[in-house]
Amino acid sequence: MGSQQEPLVPINTNEEKRTLELSGHVGFDSLPDQLVSKASAQGFCFNILCVGETGIGKSTLMNTLFNTTFENEEASHYGQMVELRPHTYELRESNVNLKLTVVHTVGFGDQINKEQSYKPILEYIDAQFAKFLEEELKIKRSLFNYHDTRIHICLYFIAPNGHSLKSLDLVTMKKLDSKVNIIPVIAKADTVSRNELEKLKIKVMSELVSNGVQIYQFPTEDEAVAEINSSMNTLLPFAVVGSVDDVKVGNKMVKGRLYPWGSVEVENEKHCDFVKLREMVLRVNMEDLREQTHARHYELYRRCKLEEMGFKDTGTDSQSFSLQQTYEAKRKEFIVELQRKEEEMRQMFVNKVKETEAELKEKEKELHERFEQLKRMHQEEKKNLEEKRRELEEEMNAFNRRKVAAETLMGQALQGCSQQPFKKDKDKKN
Repeated sequence: MGSQQEPLVPINTNEEKRTLELSGHVGFDSLPDQLVSKASAQGFCFNILCVGETGIGKSTLMNTLFNTTFENEEASHYGQMVELRPHTYELRESNVNLKLTVVHTVGFGDQINKEQSYKPILEYIDAQFAKFLEEELKIKRSLFNYHDTRIHICLYFIAPNGHSLKSLDLVTMKKLDSKVNIIPVIAKADTVSRNELEKLKIKVMSELVSNGVQIYQFPTEDEAVAEINSSMNTLLPFAVVGSVDDVKVGNKMVKGRLYPWGSVEVENEKHCDFVKLREMVLRVNMEDLREQTHARHYELYRRCKLEEMGFKDTGTDSQSFSLQQTYEAKRKEFIVELQRKEEEMRQMFVNKVKETEAELKEKEKELHERFEQLKRMHQEEKKNLEEKRRELEEEMNAFNRRKVAAETLMGQALQGCSQQPFKKDKDKKN
């Protein structure tokens, strides 16, 4: 007699958790140190998307930001379409390895019709999400050493030669704000005065808010960085100047630019916001940018894709779903849809064949009518030629008769003339 199975007892998830005091040192407080050591050994990846017009200073700012010189091909202003060029580099600072990918938008804003300029950028971002999702859905995954190419930050370069944002800037940022963390920067800030720069900053933020563009906000939940992030959020967009040249200011050499009226120091916060940008992106909020990309933007993409594939979470009735059933249902839907499209294509082909046959018959009818018309014309011309031939033959016969008569008369005349001298001679003899 088999043992009776005991009923399952539901676990009370709302049970109050108790905090216990330890009577001695256990050792799990070293877990953060273990994580730091493991992460340092594994290294990090960080991917930057630079969106802006050709010649606005994207490459120069990247070189200045990481204090190095990246390889980058000079782009022209005559591109037929927007092209994205990613370049990956291995960087090392102290004992931390960083795999950096910089993606440039070559030809952005150079086309006469800029309506579709943002599409290649969206397609590239979605393609990186798709690659990560494909790796995630594999049976044998290798996410531990997977090269994550998802874009963590988009530096959107705004030209300082206007008093507001261009329509292309608004449309592009509106399309990108649900895909990537956007930080707007005003490039070449040394080309405008301080008052104009402040007005441009206010105007840019006002237009972004009025058009519903969601740019990246530095997080304020962590008390350690809440104060600095809150103050930096009020300074967006950052006005930056990039330069890898060393210039002499006073008795020291600094990164900057020399002009006839003076010099601009890149790392002088009174001259531009470059130091603030580097501080916020690289030193304070790099991990949050990576986390937001995975937890917000990628999760949104992943959810939409899985819902399109027919997957769903447990409903409110706590009824679980079967992956096999979902797959079979989706497969049946796909087969039905395929059959429907096949029938539509077959019907379309039949209709096209009928239309072609009707056109051919119409053409054949026109050709037959044309043939009959040409045949009638040919017969008429043949008849006219026959009549002309008969007329010519009659004229020739008449001409020949006249000729024969003329020759007969001429012969008789010649014969008469030859007989008359003979008679005269005979009369003389007599």
